[in-house]
Formats: sequence, structure tokens, C-alpha cells
Amino acid sequence: MTRALVFPGQGSQFVGMGKSLAEAEPAARLVFEEVNDALSQDLSQIMWNGTEEDLRLTENAQPALMAVSMAVVRTLEAGGAKIADIASHVAGHSLGEYSALAATGAFTVADTARLLKLRGQAMQRAVPVGEGAMAAILGLSFEDVSAVAEQAAQGDTVCAANDNADGQVVISGHKAAVERAIDLAKEKGAKRGVLLPVSAPFHCPLMQPAADEMKEALAAVEIQRPCLPVIANVLAVPISEPEGIANLLVQQITGAVRWRESVASMASLGIDQLVEIGAGKVLTGLARRIDRSLSTVNIQDPADIEAFAATL
Repeated sequence: MTRALVFPGQGSQFVGMGKSLAEAEPAARLVFEEVNDALSQDLSQIMWNGTEEDLRLTENAQPALMAVSMAVVRTLEAGGAKIADIASHVAGHSLGEYSALAATGAFTVADTARLLKLRGQAMQRAVPVGEGAMAAILGLSFEDVSAVAEQAAQGDTVCAANDNADGQVVISGHKAAVERAIDLAKEKGAKRGVLLPVSAPFHCPLMQPAADEMKEALAAVEIQRPCLPVIANVLAVPISEPEGIANLLVQQITGAVRWRESVASMASLGIDQLVEIGAGKVLTGLARRIDRSLSTVNIQDPADIEAFAATL
């Protein structure tokens, strides 16, 4: 069996995630401590005992999700299951690409935590609260949604931001333009158009100030060659060269997450199982919609890890 490890993005978080892992596994506990130290913040307290509202804050959710994913990775490795031996590729949805890079040794956990904290803050700063919005458009293709967004713009910004699966595309931009796009999409045959509970319009040109901040931050971080190729969000093809990784992460801030194409790319490379590493099962669900020939498994707690290790 040829596997790819995939790492979830924002929206998969929930209060309590990673707690049972930290209680049961010393290797996992060390990851959470390392993230807390890197951020000079008790992020674990927010993750395990905080409110959903606090955890949902972009600057908390992003490093927290990475921490859970890396806790799973380190626990697997402590049991003898090295990432480079059990998979051929990795990929992550939006912030999950940072988790994938940390898992493959391109970034340290501490650097990844600090980058994601800044990324969350920069994305929030880029657009005043209330001016931007995102919405899920269900039942239209990525191409159809892109055309709807272009028609709805009318001088504002709105674009297709996440190509998640067939018939599931997220748009992002100025709130008025997003609302126009929802109405137009329904006229074009969309089953639904739903505003998402997000605090900023991610993955659209309005995020350029955040991209500028991340370019500077990434330039100051040492990037190693990952031990496995990483399927880049903005290209949907494997990358391994350190000099290209930073550029693509900057482009990712304003560019579309090409997840449907990324999963198709992995299937074309001979991958037949996607292993979702971390909180939730969002990517597992999307994979079933994209390519039912792929087997899927999610690993987020000690029982999951034990069950998965037994299959190796």
C-alpha cells in the first residue's frame, strides 16, 4: 500500500483535541510543551479547557491544529513508525501545509508554531472585521464558481478560494461581493450558498498585506529539504526544494487552495491510502467525495495510533 499523510486546516479544531494523546504519550506531551514555550503562551490550556470562541481565533487555531498533528507524528515515530518509511508524500490543507512541512523536517516545531501564530495575526490584520466574508457554494464546479465570482465582483474583490471537492467550492472577498456571488450561484443552479463563520476573507487578494508579512517572516527561518515531497496547495504538484517552499507559502496566502486537484495528483502518483493526521475528519470526508478508490484513515488519539500501527 502506498500512503500519503494529509494534515487538516482551520475549521477542524475542537476544544479537547489532543488532550488524551498528551495524557497517554510522553512524545506528544513534549510537542505541546514545545509549542507553549515557542509562543510564550499556554496554548494547551486554551485547547483543552478554553472556550470554542477562544480556540476559533485564527492566531490560536492555526498553531493548535499543527500541535495536534505533530503530537500524532511524534507519537508514531516514538513507536518506530518513521514518516519517511510509512508514506511516499505529504500534503496539508492551507495551514496544514505548514504541519506537513514540520512533519517532514522542513521546519522545526517551534518555528512552525511562531510562523502560524504570526500568520493568523497577519491574516486578521489584513482586512477590518466585517469588511470581508467567505461562503461555501455547493453544487457547482470550480470553473462555474470562478465565473460567478467574476460576474459578482462589480469593482469589489471576490474569488474562488478553496477547491475542496467536486461541488464544494469556497469563495472569499468583500462581504457585499460574496453575498452577490451567493445569489448568482443559486441562479446558476447551486444547491446552496452558505456564509462561513470566519473572521477574515482567506485565500484572496485582500490578504496581500498578510502575504507581505509572511514573506518577511519566512525569509528569517531556516528551511530544510523535506524528507518526503510535499504536494503544494497552490500548484497541486510535489515540491521538495527549500528555496521554492517559502515562495509557495507566500503565494498560498492570496491564492486558491487546490485541494481537489491535490488529491487527484496524489492518486495519479500511485497513492492508494490517505492518512489524515490530526484533529477531525474533514479531509477524510473530502477524499471520499473526490476519489472513492482511495482508502482513508484518520489518526488523532491513542487508540487510532495503536490501530494504525497494527496495520504497518
